[in-house]
Amino acid sequence: MVKVLIVDDSQLIRNVLTEIVSSHPKMEVIGVAVDPYDAREKIKKLKPDVLTLDIEMPRMDGLTFLKNLMRLKPMPVVMISTLTLDGAEKTLDALEIGAVDYVAKPRVSILKGFSEIEDVIRNKIYAAAHVKMNALITDGTNLSVNKGNSFRGLDESDNPCGNSEVMPAKNVLDGISVSKKPCSVIAIGSSTGGTEALKKVLQSLSVNMPPIVVVQHMPSSFTDSFAKRLNKASKLTVVEFSENNMPLKKGYVYIANGAEHFKLALINKQLIGLRDDGEPVNLHKPAVDVLFDSVAEYVGSPAIGILLTGMGSDGAKGLLRMKQGGALTIAQDKESCVVWGMPRVAVEMDAVQYELPLKEIGAFLEAVCLKI
Repeated sequence: MVKVLIVDDSQLIRNVLTEIVSSHPKMEVIGVAVDPYDAREKIKKLKPDVLTLDIEMPRMDGLTFLKNLMRLKPMPVVMISTLTLDGAEKTLDALEIGAVDYVAKPRVSILKGFSEIEDVIRNKIYAAAHVKMNALITDGTNLSVNKGNSFRGLDESDNPCGNSEVMPAKNVLDGISVSKKPCSVIAIGSSTGGTEALKKVLQSLSVNMPPIVVVQHMPSSFTDSFAKRLNKASKLTVVEFSENNMPLKKGYVYIANGAEHFKLALINKQLIGLRDDGEPVNLHKPAVDVLFDSVAEYVGSPAIGILLTGMGSDGAKGLLRMKQGGALTIAQDKESCVVWGMPRVAVEMDAVQYELPLKEIGAFLEAVCLKI
């Protein structure tokens, strides 16, 4: 049984989340906390498997608490955030610090809004309880805290984080048989854990890369902020895809808007991006499968498809169609995934040619696409 601690200063939200979580046959709410100081005591006493954590709380905000928690006692956390620009920025901060996932508070009434996404909430919390924290927190750069705010009483143990270095391309390709190939586009799909995984891949790439198109599952109010963060962290130019029929340029990364599907097409031998307001696919909009299917149809062989960490199966069928069309296909390996869901399904479908650790994917792409 997964033990859940709910941390929120709103009694209404505590009650609603308790009811939603308790309806899952394999989860139980073992306690609620009204602020981080209350949460500290409940963590020590109740030993939860996963927390839900509000961002805005009295006495100490959720981000400060999260930093302390990840430094002293790393554990799975699902943030409860707002669908605002400020909420997006703070949620992305939380994901950088080490939160597994987030649930966006509905703009309409809490009761009505949360009732419409009960399954999503349950699935996110249950999945979070089973993530590998050493895959989620890969370096110590995001874990600095104001020691004056640290929590005495939490067990301070060695940080279980791994090493986030990027492997040299020659090391990555040692023992792997792969030829350089013409590459018109790189298509990437990701979900839970993908915000940090994408950043690590893009940080390791040079400006000479072909156009990169990305579907990351997140709300539309978050994608522009996410693209701007990636742009600051990368040598490439990263933008939210917003203009229909936009020609795709070398050295650019295009992030799908969180409210629309993202497709590619070929017009007069020019690869362009298209916005599609169709129905959700695999319960997602944008869906990775929609992007990958369009790459398979219009690009074919001179393309690379990549599935990074994520819950569910979105992208697996599309990656198989890309492979069948001659594209090179890659999946993040189990050991480095926060949630080995989407890549696992793709591997099981025989859609994947190369399974790689996250830290090796960038060098692999450069070795395949560029002359090294």
